[in-house]
Amino acid sequence: MSSRPTPSRRPLSGAGPVILHAPTDPGWLPLALANFDAVLVDHAHCEKKAAANALSMLQAYPDLPGLPSQMARLAREESAHLARVLDLMAARGLTLTKDAGDPYAQGLQKHVRTPALERRVDRLLVAAIIEARSCERLSLLAEGLTDPALARFYGELAQSEDGHQSLFHRLAVTASNGDEAAVDARLRYLLEQEARVLEDVGLRAAIH
Repeated sequence: MSSRPTPSRRPLSGAGPVILHAPTDPGWLPLALANFDAVLVDHAHCEKKAAANALSMLQAYPDLPGLPSQMARLAREESAHLARVLDLMAARGLTLTKDAGDPYAQGLQKHVRTPALERRVDRLLVAAIIEARSCERLSLLAEGLTDPALARFYGELAQSEDGHQSLFHRLAVTASNGDEAAVDARLRYLLEQEARVLEDVGLRAAIH
């Protein structure tokens, strides 16, 4: 698979409330395109975990207004994305390997606070940040892939991730009794940590 030159159009990211502090390294896209099969397998695991995380949120916080129905819809949507990625893998003769874990997500989880109310807010904000980073990376793939169908698919997914990060941010505000200023202060802190985690993880042929 060939790639285009570095895209001149700004990739979709930060269109919602989560403004990433550090853009993806320019070296990520060429690496991802050169190892697209590996990226596809990782992407499948990401969609699988996104669906599982939505159901986990529903299980943990059924009393948060709006969360149960939103997480049920999100789990269904992420599962549909997973099915589409698995179809792409099958067409390329790929199989889903055992999940080796995501050091990026694991690094973010270390900053989630322990007390129940703070943990709920942080889990929602970490989910928002992961969706925002996914939005940026999928948008980059949409710009860089030369196959029109693949580029269109990743463009659609990037738009979905942008909506998801806004959803998680709204739920975090609800979980903080509408204190948006406090939520955004915490978000800024977590975004600072995300930039450090991204640097520590380094360039990988993976969505994160």
